[in-house]
Amino acid sequence: MEPFEDSRRLTGANLYFDGAGAALETRPGLAFDADTLQRWRANIARARMLLDWPDDAIVVREHATGASLAFEAPFDQLYIATEVNEWALYSALGLRASDAPVDDEADSPRPHVAHFDDGEALRRLHALAAAEAKPALRALVDASRAHGVPAHADDDALSLGEGAASQTWSLAALPAIDDVPWAQLHAIPKAVVTGSNGKTTTVRLLAAMLRAHGLHAGYSSTDGLFIDGERVEAGDYSGPVGARTVLRDVRVDAAVLETARGGLLRRGLVARDARVAVVTNVAADHFGEYGIHTLAHIAAVKLVVAKSLAADGLLVLNADDPMLVAHAPASRRIGWFALAFADAAARSALACGVRDGQLILSRDGSEHDLGAVTAMPLSVGGAARYNIANIAAASLAAQALDIPPAKIAAVLTRFGASNADNPGRLQRWRLGDVEVLLDYAHNPDGLRGLLDVAAGLRRGGRLGLLLGHAGNRLESDFRALAEVAAQAKPDRVWLKDIGGDYLRGRASGDVAMILRGALLASGMADADLPVCLDEAQASREALAWANAGDLLVLPVHEPARRDEVVALLDRLQAEGWRAGEPLPEAFAHDL
Repeated sequence: MEPFEDSRRLTGANLYFDGAGAALETRPGLAFDADTLQRWRANIARARMLLDWPDDAIVVREHATGASLAFEAPFDQLYIATEVNEWALYSALGLRASDAPVDDEADSPRPHVAHFDDGEALRRLHALAAAEAKPALRALVDASRAHGVPAHADDDALSLGEGAASQTWSLAALPAIDDVPWAQLHAIPKAVVTGSNGKTTTVRLLAAMLRAHGLHAGYSSTDGLFIDGERVEAGDYSGPVGARTVLRDVRVDAAVLETARGGLLRRGLVARDARVAVVTNVAADHFGEYGIHTLAHIAAVKLVVAKSLAADGLLVLNADDPMLVAHAPASRRIGWFALAFADAAARSALACGVRDGQLILSRDGSEHDLGAVTAMPLSVGGAARYNIANIAAASLAAQALDIPPAKIAAVLTRFGASNADNPGRLQRWRLGDVEVLLDYAHNPDGLRGLLDVAAGLRRGGRLGLLLGHAGNRLESDFRALAEVAAQAKPDRVWLKDIGGDYLRGRASGDVAMILRGALLASGMADADLPVCLDEAQASREALAWANAGDLLVLPVHEPARRDEVVALLDRLQAEGWRAGEPLPEAFAHDL
């Protein structure tokens, strides 16, 4: 089942196919005590008995703004499991759904069972569960486990095997167990990558290494779905839909799956038996969502990817990240990377880092010199320290996928030399005497790393910066971002929206004004803080402002706007544009 989110009046519900369970998040301010939780547990047990569900795990996690209430359920009845969870809590509170405050965005296609008394609710749950059950699907998944073949299901289809060794059927036309060509189906080599920053760069670099090794690599990411380096679908595919789509593509014989925090919390994991899982780092971001309030919570979420590993799979962690060091699972085989090779090697024989300017990979008791870091384009001459960490992480992951060190080194000497290698991530243009950086930096740590690179490239001219943020953060997060920007002493900052889905409940301009207020408080002049909510237009204004010797740092996030800005910069570079000259007519509107 494709997990769904359903925001009710008092709760938000999530469900997980591969984890086979339903989770409920209580809304902030909902009062409940130990007796309420005990009644909720009793209601879950009562429903399980009625529905003939196994008496599996029940989990309660109380946190600063409420509680997470979850229980295991049959994977083919998870939509009803969310209804069971809702009813169990409402009944425990002595409420019906109609007693709760109205939420205009919580319309459901049918009255959910918490509207009814317990007897009627349980009768309806029984009928709905019987209608949702898919015994043929369950039998095929059980058979796949017996054959050691991975199974991936959603609302529409079941796939058995992965990539070129997979077959997919509509749920309406499932085969008989004996008609499945089990001998032809198997898993493919795969990697799972998560972290607060650097995920997409690490995914792209690792996919390039797989291609250099002769494999047809597919990857899912925040920028879309890619097969052999070509984008086949645009959009954010860093969740389960993206992972399943890549793993079902019969052109693919290796996969790299970007796995974002939101997908892990809302929908769980898709991959099983991965050869390697990478956690690039942990940063303060997304606090306040799904009961996540501390760095330790973020670390725990990111480390869930360890559950995607095969029994002998490798977990790759950042030895420079104190949270990952503190929370690393003792039960897993771990490879460590760090900026300094000695810091990684002190923790594991499987290690990667820099020694005397060279990137060193240690495995099987041997050391392999992967080359001078300054000669690796992604490192920007060694200035992009965060990309050096990404390089080391990808190199460790590549050796876990049996890619020879020589091929790893060869990719590192060329990947990043072209802006097309890593779109939207530390792309560079030299427009006459104006240097331009475009990046996806989206939180304080990411912006700090980007501005550190900019400081190394600055040649005495002015610094111009675009600044914005997605709306689903705390005001303190916005102020922290503005503080990082102010520390770089920019000469002008354009405050922008990240439009489309990135507003996430806030009105257009709200985030820009919070950021602007924080920058004014830091001492920047009012005239140096223009507001231009459209990212592409703000980029044009920055180019029109630039003089020879200036450096522009353009974090552009919305994909359509980023494509527009990249097209403009490519054209300006091709046409030899210089500061002070008019922009091409096609791009000069509204200046």
